[in-house]
Amino acid sequence: MTAAQQSSAVATVRRTIPLGRSVQGRPITAVELGNPRANRRVLVVGCVHGNEPAGVPVADALAAGSAPASADLWVVRVLNPDGVATQTRGNARGVDLNRNFPARWRPDGAPGSVHYPGGRPLSEPESLYAADLIRRVRPTIGVWFHQETAVVDDSEGPKGVERRFARDVGLPPRKLTDHPGSATGWENTLVRGSAFVVELPGGRLSAQAVRRYADAVRRITGP
Repeated sequence: MTAAQQSSAVATVRRTIPLGRSVQGRPITAVELGNPRANRRVLVVGCVHGNEPAGVPVADALAAGSAPASADLWVVRVLNPDGVATQTRGNARGVDLNRNFPARWRPDGAPGSVHYPGGRPLSEPESLYAADLIRRVRPTIGVWFHQETAVVDDSEGPKGVERRFARDVGLPPRKLTDHPGSATGWENTLVRGSAFVVELPGGRLSAQAVRRYADAVRRITGP
C-alpha cells in the first residue's frame, strides 16, 4: 500500500448521525461514509414524499456499501418517516416537504392539500433538519430520489453528472419544473449547480435495479 493509500484508509469513516425526529417522533438519521476531508461531498436522499419510497433501498445499499476514499458521502435514508408509515406524500401535518424550503417559497393551498407548502419556509422539523445538514455539509453533488416519472431531471444541477447518471441507469434526461420551495432549488442557491432530482419508475425497484442506481451514485463519488 502506498503512503497516499494509507492516508486515505486512515481518513475513511463510517458513522450514523442523528438529525432529529419527525413530527410524530420517528428518528431521522444520516450516514456519513468516506473521507470527511475530501473536496467532493455527495448527499443522497432516498425518500422525501412518503408515497415515493423506491429510493430507500438504493440509500440502504449505499449506506451498507464500501466507503469511498475520494469523497465524503452522506446518505439520508428517509426524510419523511411519518409519510412513509402512512404512505402519504406529506408529513404528519400534511405538508409537502418538497415545497417547504426557502427558495422562492410561497403560500399555496390549504393544509392537507397535495402540494401544501406549510405556513412558512422550513416550518417542518424534517425540512429544517435537511436544511441544517445541507448548510453543514455544503454538498458539491446532491441526488434526491422521487417517483414516478422515470427521468433524470437536468433542468438544474451538474449537467455532466446528470447525463452520465441518466446513461448509467437507463433513464432519459428531461427538464422538469423547479417548483417553489423545492429542496433541490434551495440547495442550488447555496451550492450552485450541485443538486438534481432522479425520478424513479413507479413501484418497487428490482434488486438488479437497486444495484444499478447505487453503482451510478458510487461512480459520482470518484475512484
